[in-house]
Amino acid sequence: MAQLYLDLSLPYTQQHRSQRAMLVDLLQQDLDFHDQNQRYSSHNFHSFPAKFPPQLPGKFILNLTDPGDLVLDPMMGSGTTLLEALLNGRRGVGFDIDPLAELITRVKLTPLDGNQIGAASETITANAKKSLKENSGRLKIDLEKRWNSETRSFVDYWFTLDAQIELIALLNEIEVLSDARMKAFFKLAFSAIIITKSGGVSLALDLAHTRPHRARIALKKGGEIVYGGDLLADTTERTPMIKTLRSPIEEFAKKVQNNLQDLIAQVPEKIDPITSFGDAQMMPLSDASIDLIVTSPPYASNAIDYMRAHKFSLVWLGYPLEGLSHKRTTYIGGESTNGFSFENLPSHTAEIVAKINQLDVKKGKVLLRYYSEMTRVLYEMYRVLKPGKSAIVIVGSSIIRGIDTITHHCLAEIGEQIGFEVPAIGVRKLDRDRRMMPTGFKTNLDSQIQQRMHEEYVIGYYKP
Repeated sequence: MAQLYLDLSLPYTQQHRSQRAMLVDLLQQDLDFHDQNQRYSSHNFHSFPAKFPPQLPGKFILNLTDPGDLVLDPMMGSGTTLLEALLNGRRGVGFDIDPLAELITRVKLTPLDGNQIGAASETITANAKKSLKENSGRLKIDLEKRWNSETRSFVDYWFTLDAQIELIALLNEIEVLSDARMKAFFKLAFSAIIITKSGGVSLALDLAHTRPHRARIALKKGGEIVYGGDLLADTTERTPMIKTLRSPIEEFAKKVQNNLQDLIAQVPEKIDPITSFGDAQMMPLSDASIDLIVTSPPYASNAIDYMRAHKFSLVWLGYPLEGLSHKRTTYIGGESTNGFSFENLPSHTAEIVAKINQLDVKKGKVLLRYYSEMTRVLYEMYRVLKPGKSAIVIVGSSIIRGIDTITHHCLAEIGEQIGFEVPAIGVRKLDRDRRMMPTGFKTNLDSQIQQRMHEEYVIGYYKP
């Protein structure tokens, strides 16, 4: 049974008793889902940090909405909520400012012909292999023309030249496709072989970490050393970071075949999902138009830095490194506070910010930015949600300078100040391996990795 924070003192009328009571009941049920299959349908198309299990939004969608209702995720990430809405006959609406999140969600929700995808995949890989064999010089020229010097340096640091040549051979074949939906599908498979927990075809050992580690020794598949062989004889190097490199073309073919098995069926017109680039703090939606919101905002203080991993594939998909660095500053939970507009916070939330501010002014301002941004997000959620309906926010807390931000209590307090009722907050234990959040079982408050939470909170908001 999930732990639960309850405020039973709140009165409620017969008019909204059913939805509100159902919300409380759902938050008392098991919210972990560790023993359930989470890799069905297109949920497994691409890795994504801190992705919650599909059964979590599915539970609330099935119990708090009717077929055809509008289900919103204003920070859609990898599109888990929207895909569950689609699979259960509801219409998903989602926004995100992250270009990889938008691509992942759009592809996962797009029905495609499996036979056409299979045939196109064979053509792409065959042509890429042929180009690799016959036009390697031309491929090197393509690489030189693709990036500016800053992005070029990043690619050279994280990818061997052999890997770069195979990747550009694949990308050249993908980019000539005329069907935009198929092109997006293959670009996502391309991205998925780069961004994996073990680093995929790059030299990164673990893209789940806030700062990925670069291999110090690289081997080819047969064991031939590409570089760093002198470290093997270095007795001071107790655990040299070794990576066996994989062929991007082979990995791409395998990933396409895996994703091919999980293509969704044709989407009925009435529940055709709506996805777009968009800011959760200012959504292009009408007042009182949404039947349910299920979302998971970022952690405070950039505890999970999405762009550090996402840029590994985005630079290949046409995004310059400096542009991605700027975009990173605009993400909710970011660390830049210059010229930022802060909100007036409720008392207990303001006290938490003040405590951290006394120890570290910069961190205090970063937390103030986070709660200010989330205040604006919650205002928007309240505006677009229909009266008598619910919003679910799944959030983790953070430890900053040894102080727990108690994010769930703060966001509940902010929501109540806006006009929401918060009758209950559920608690779920994290399956850290599945969520790309590596951490040990013992808490070390001096370690940023260890500060990532072992549990998260499911806040139930109700709009009276």
